[in-house]
Amino acid sequence: MRDAYRRAGVDLEAAARAVELIREAAAAARTPEVAEGIGGFAGSYSLGGGRLLVAATDGAGTKCEIARRAERLDTIGIDLVAMSANDVACTGARPLFFLDTVVVGKLVPETVAEIVAGVAEGCLRADCALLGGETAEHPGVMEPDRFDLVGFCVGLVEEDRTIGPHRVREGDVLVGLASTGLHANGYSLVRASVLDSGAYPLEGAPVELGRPLVDELLEPTAIYAPFVPTLAYEGLISAAAHITGGGLPENLPRALPERLGAEVERGSWPEHPIFGIVRRAAGASDDDMFATFNMGVGMVLVVPADNVDAVLDRAHGKGYPIGRVVAGRGVRIAG
Repeated sequence: MRDAYRRAGVDLEAAARAVELIREAAAAARTPEVAEGIGGFAGSYSLGGGRLLVAATDGAGTKCEIARRAERLDTIGIDLVAMSANDVACTGARPLFFLDTVVVGKLVPETVAEIVAGVAEGCLRADCALLGGETAEHPGVMEPDRFDLVGFCVGLVEEDRTIGPHRVREGDVLVGLASTGLHANGYSLVRASVLDSGAYPLEGAPVELGRPLVDELLEPTAIYAPFVPTLAYEGLISAAAHITGGGLPENLPRALPERLGAEVERGSWPEHPIFGIVRRAAGASDDDMFATFNMGVGMVLVVPADNVDAVLDRAHGKGYPIGRVVAGRGVRIAG
C-alpha cells in the first residue's frame, strides 16, 4: 500500500522524515511554557494556574478535490474543523475557537461563502467559536477553480485533567468510536484507484453502498468533541487516539506509554462497505488497508475496565469494545 500510495503521489516515508526534521527545528523555538510539543496529537502551552492551552492545525487534504469535482462545497468545511478539533480533544481539552484559511485560484465570493458555511457548521458540532480566518487568492499559481483549506483549533484544559499515555495502564479496554466512513484521509489513493482508474464513476451507486459514491466520499468526518473532553473531565477515560492517516497501527501508539501496546480484535466493530470497494480497486491487503484508513473506527478511547459500561452508555450505540492495552509495544490486529 505504501508503494500504491507513492504512485498516487503521497510518500509516507518522506512525511515521517519531515516530522523528525521539523521536531529538531521546533526545539529551538521552545519556551518554558510549552508543556508538550511536536509528536502528540496537539501541542500544549501553560497559561499558569494549572491551565493549558491546546492547539492543533490540519487541512482537509485532497478530499477538497472530490468536493470540487462534484461542485458540492457545503460540507468540506466540516471535515476541516474535525481534523483539528478531534486532535485537540485527544488531550481532554475542550475546543474554544477555530480559524480557517481558504486559498483559491480565483476568488468567487459565493464559493468561499459556501465553504465557510461548512466551517461554521463544523464549529457548531464541535461547540467552539469560529473566531476568524483568511481568504487568499493565488492567480497564476492555482487553477481558477482549485482551492485548498487549512484550519487551526485552540482548546483549554485543566492540567490535572489532561488525558494521555501518562494515565494508561495495562489491562485498560480500548473502546472504538464509529467513524462516518473514510473521514478525510487516504483520498489521493481513493482518487487514483477508485475514480481515475475508471473502476467506479463518481456519480455511480455501487450496490454495496446503497447510495451514490459521491455521497459516501463527501460524508463529513465525525466530530468527537465535546463528547471526548466531557468523558475526560469526568475521569472516565485515560487517553484517546484520533485515527487519521496511518490508521490504527500508527495513531493508537501515540496514546500509549512506550512500554505498552495494544491488541485489537477485528470484527468487534462494523466496517463500512467503502473500505471493501477501495481494497478491491487498489488491490490492497488487509494490512495495507489498516495502515492507511480508519477502517470504521475514527477515535479510540483507552478506558479503565470499571468505566467501560458508562462510556458505552454515553456513546449511544456508536462505541465498541475493540481490544485491550497489553505489555509490549505496537498494535496487533487479530481476526
